[in-house]
Parts: sequence; C-alpha cells; structure tokens
Amino acid sequence: MLKAVILIGGPQKGTRFRPLSFEVPKPLFPVAGVPMLQHHIEACAKVPNMKEILLIGFYQPNEELTRFLMNAQQEFKISIRYLQEYAALGTGGGIYHFRDQIVSGSPEAFFVLNADVSSAFPLTEMLSFQKEHGEPNSFVILGTTANRKQSMNYGCIVENEETNEVLHYVEKPSTFVSDIINCGIYLFNPDIFQHIGAVFQKNQQDMFCLAFAEKEPTNGWHRAEAIRLEQDIFTALAGQGKLYVYKTLSFWSQIKSAGSAIYASRLYLNQYHKTHPERLASNKEGGPKISGNVYIHPTANIDPTAMLGPNVSIGTGVTIGAGVRVRESIILHGANLQDHCCVLNSIVGWDSTIGRWARVEGTPSDPNPNDPYAKIDSETLFRDGKLTPSITILGCNVTIPSEVIILNSIVLPHKDLNRSFKNQIIL
Repeated sequence: MLKAVILIGGPQKGTRFRPLSFEVPKPLFPVAGVPMLQHHIEACAKVPNMKEILLIGFYQPNEELTRFLMNAQQEFKISIRYLQEYAALGTGGGIYHFRDQIVSGSPEAFFVLNADVSSAFPLTEMLSFQKEHGEPNSFVILGTTANRKQSMNYGCIVENEETNEVLHYVEKPSTFVSDIINCGIYLFNPDIFQHIGAVFQKNQQDMFCLAFAEKEPTNGWHRAEAIRLEQDIFTALAGQGKLYVYKTLSFWSQIKSAGSAIYASRLYLNQYHKTHPERLASNKEGGPKISGNVYIHPTANIDPTAMLGPNVSIGTGVTIGAGVRVRESIILHGANLQDHCCVLNSIVGWDSTIGRWARVEGTPSDPNPNDPYAKIDSETLFRDGKLTPSITILGCNVTIPSEVIILNSIVLPHKDLNRSFKNQIIL
C-alpha cells in the first residue's frame, strides 16, 4: 500500500504570486485549465496501489478548497484529506507532525511532493528505481540537470555515478557544487520519521537550553517542530547509503511567480498531447483560429474571427470578441476581451474586462531556449528600485478602457486607467 503527501504551504508563501493569490489559494490557481494541485493529484492517483492522498499546509479551510477536494475525490476515486498545520512547520516538520496520519494503515512507502512545481511526475519510475537501487529502506529524491549558474539557486546533489547514491547535499550553495538539482519530489518509507525525530529532539533540547539561559519562556515546541527536509535531513543522510537520486529527463519547473505559471502552463499543455488530448482545442469550422497548444473551457464564448495560441488557457465563462489576438497567456474565469484587443504574455484576472483595440502585453520570463538545462529564474518583484520587466497581470475585476496600452505592469482595480502604462504597479 502507498500514500502521497502534497505540501501546499500557506498564505505567506505566495507573496511572489500576488495579486493573484489574493483571490485564490496559490495551489488552486488554474494552470493549463485545471488547478495547479490537480496535476499532482492526477499523477498520484495513477500510481498502482495508491490508497490515500494527504494535503498538508496552513491555509484556513475554506469553501473553495473544500469544494476542490470533494470534486477531486469523486473524479479520481481516491481518499483525499487536508491536514492543517497550526503554524508553518517546514517541509519536514509538517510530515513529522502528522506522522500518525501518514503511517496509518501501514503503507510500505509514501511520496512527498511540493505543490509549487510542475512536472511529468515520474512516480512509478521512482518506485522501480527504489527497488533496483540501494536497500529496501532507502529514500529517493527526484533530480534533474540544471546549468552551472542556475544550479546554485536550488538544492544541489553530488551522486555516486555508478550507484546513484547521494554523497553530498547542499541547499542553495554560494559556489558551484553540482549540476544535479533537487526537484522537490521524494519517495520515503516510514523510517524517515526516525531521522526527522532525531532532529526534533535536538531542536527541543536546544530551545530548552536557550530558554533556561535567558530565563525567559519560549515557544520551544513550535520552533523545535519547524524542520526542513533539505537542510536538516538530506544534508545529514548524504553519504550514509540511505539516500539516492533518480534523475529525470522529463520536464520540470518551479512555479514561484505568476510569470512561471505561464511557462508551467506551456509545459502541461504540451504534455496533454500524451495524457489529455481531449483538453486541447483544434481548428473547427465556425470556431476561432487555433495556433499551437490551447485549452478552452466549454463554457467560454469565443468569436470565430479571434486567434488564440500558442500556449493559451481560457477559463470558465470567458467572452472573447471579434478579431481578438491572445498569445502566451492565461485568461481567468469571467473575463471579457472586447473586439480587436490584443493580449500577449499576460494573465487576465477573474471578471476583468479589456476594451476594444486595447493592448495588454508583458515580457516573457522563459528559460534560455538555447540552453537545454536552463531553468526559469524566480525574479524578485523589484530590481534596482524598479519593477522587474515580466508578464503583465490584471487582478480581479480590472477594467482596461478601449485603446489603452498596458506593458509589463501589475494592475489592480483602479478608477482612472484612461491612459497607457509601462513597468508600473497600478493600485
């Protein structure tokens, strides 16, 4: 029997995803037409003998999350539960806090997946790899290859090239260590809790000693339970014959910012040719012109003279008028794109309107296409005191008047948008 745990984080973890994360929890943001989290659940549900999927995070339970879980359980015919942390406990602390729930039913192994990654999720391949490499009680990290410079932005893995054992692990090193990076997807067995428990005991001792020395009470329990798999566990396990890396050649990318969501959407839309061809739109008589991979929700109303694609996702109840051009963009629920407007490299928020002949355009934040190992850079919102050029984001209920141009900007509902903007945050 197998289980899966998906770490979904919490509200303060989605800061680089604002303003979109104001309206919906980041794990439920639509990527390639379905909530980001659904891609993980679909992959887990396909693994033979998978009995339960647990979501761990510190979002307050809400109607949207509850509805998503109910629909996912019905669609994938598997138990899915949400376990809410009382505080941010880290990637290791969360699973340790709920270890009794995870080991209930005596699973032989369980996957742990970070919600903010897009991947082909080669979970069955990781299972086969675990059986072929190392001891039965070994642990597996999914790894991939990055270029030399970008590797230092991730957890770096030095492996034994013959056995694939992890010999050395460093999280975001200051100098080059290895071009094999951690993908944030793991295969564990219940023995992992012994190693996490040892760190918890040490943390607790350290907290009590600190409190005694300072003669002040401290929330030692919370601070002791805040454990990071990467820095606290993998670094110690490396070189002990217990930790192995399975390197994937399939696609993988982080989803840290809104710009990376458009890139992740492109990766998933491309994968749909194999996994969900029914989700991809095609050119039909009386329908819009489709170029490349495009997802259109059945409830969308699109004029046949519109041109969509490549890499476009159209949400529920969207209206697209005559002559509209959309490329490399995500159009969310209820948006209205009026006649002859143009939307490029942008996310158009829920129930927003773009007027006739208006232009909304951003700067793509794609990896270097000439480097097969390049990853997307997680840019900060500002650089050198200026807004970093990136995709344009229209928040919820934004109205862009006719003939206005918006470039590389973040736009929230505003009373006066009767002029064009570039590289600005418009509140």
